[in-house]
Amino acid sequence: MPKQHILALDYIRGLSMLGVLGIHTGAYSLAYPAVNPHLFALLEIFTRFSVPIFFFVSAFGLFISQPLKAEFSYLAFMRRRFKAVLLPYLAWSLLYMLHYTWASGDFSIWNRPLVYEYFLFGLASYQLYFLVILVGFYALMPLWRQLVRCILKAPLAGLLSLLIGQIAFNYYSSYLLTAGFDNYYLNLAIQHRMSYLVLHYLFIFILGAVCSELYPQFLAALERNKRVVNVSFVATLTGMLFFYYHLVYFKQYSLEQAVNTVHQLSPVGVLYTLGATLFWFKTFSRPLPTKLSAALGCLGRYSYLVYLVHPLVMYYLIVELTRMAIPLTPTVTVAFYFATLALSTCLASIITMIGTLVPLLSLALTGSLPKQETIRQKA
Repeated sequence: MPKQHILALDYIRGLSMLGVLGIHTGAYSLAYPAVNPHLFALLEIFTRFSVPIFFFVSAFGLFISQPLKAEFSYLAFMRRRFKAVLLPYLAWSLLYMLHYTWASGDFSIWNRPLVYEYFLFGLASYQLYFLVILVGFYALMPLWRQLVRCILKAPLAGLLSLLIGQIAFNYYSSYLLTAGFDNYYLNLAIQHRMSYLVLHYLFIFILGAVCSELYPQFLAALERNKRVVNVSFVATLTGMLFFYYHLVYFKQYSLEQAVNTVHQLSPVGVLYTLGATLFWFKTFSRPLPTKLSAALGCLGRYSYLVYLVHPLVMYYLIVELTRMAIPLTPTVTVAFYFATLALSTCLASIITMIGTLVPLLSLALTGSLPKQETIRQKA
C-alpha cells in the first residue's frame, strides 16, 4: 500500500519547530533582569506542546507507512530508522562537542566516562535528548505494535487508561523521584531520566499510532466533536497559564522556577499536550490560506534541520549581542526569536543544497541521501 502524505503532519512539524524556538528563546531571555512575565508565558507556556507533539507525529507517520496489517521486518525497520535518526544524532553530537571544545578550550568532555555520558544522554546540546528518546521508541517498536493491537480492541478505554497512567508516572518522575542511591550508575540513570526514558512520552506516541490506524474514524471524530476539541484546547491552555501565574504572583516563584514546575510532563501539561494535538490536527486537516499553507509547509520541510542547528545560531547571536552590549529586553527578545528562525532556516536550506553535492554529508547530517531528481536538477 502506498504511503499516504498527510499535510497536517507537515504543518504540525512546522508549528512545533516554532514552539521549540520559543522555548529556547525564553530560556535565554532570563538573562535580562526585568523579564516580561507575559512574553515569557507566550514563549515557555503556550509552546509546551511542541516537543511531545513531535512524538505524536513520528508515531503517526510510522504507522501510516507500516500499519499493523502490513508485514513488519524489525531488522529492516531498524536499519532505516537508525540511518534517519542515529546517524544525525551522532554527527550533530560530535559537531556540538567539537564546537564547545573549540569555543571554550575545555577538553574534559572527551575524558571517560564523561564522553560516554554525553553520547548516551544527549548532553552535547540541549535539544538532542529528543533524538535519544526517539531511538528508544524505535528500538522497542515490536512492543508498541503489540500494545496498539490491544488498545484497538477498545480504543477509548485503552487510551484513557494509558492517559491516567501517564499522568501518574510523570508526576512521580517529575516531582517525587530523586537520585539518592549508593550506586553511581543508578543515580546517573535517575539524574538523566528526562533525556532517555521513553515512558515520559508513551501516551502521546501511542495516541499517534492509534489515530493513524483509525485515520478515517479519527478525522470523523474530530469533525463531530470540533467544539469539544476547541473547548478542550482553550481549557487546558487556561489551566497551564493559571498554574503559571499562580506560582509567579501568589507563590512568589521565579519565572525559571515556575516554568520548571509547569511543564509538559506536569498533570495539566499532559492534558494540554492532548488538547493541543487534537486542536492543531483538526485545524490543519482543513484547507488553509495559500500563503499560510506554503509557510507552514516550508517550515515543516526544514523542521528537522532547524531543530538540530538552531542552538548554534542562538549561541552566536548571543555572542554578538553581548559584544554590542545589547540586553535581551522584550523587544530584543522578539527580534532574537525571528532572527534565529530566519538564520536557522537559511542554514537548513544551505545544508540541504550542499547535501545534493556531497551525498555522504547529507546522510550524516540529515539521515537521508538526496533524491536523484534533485541531484540531476543541480547538475
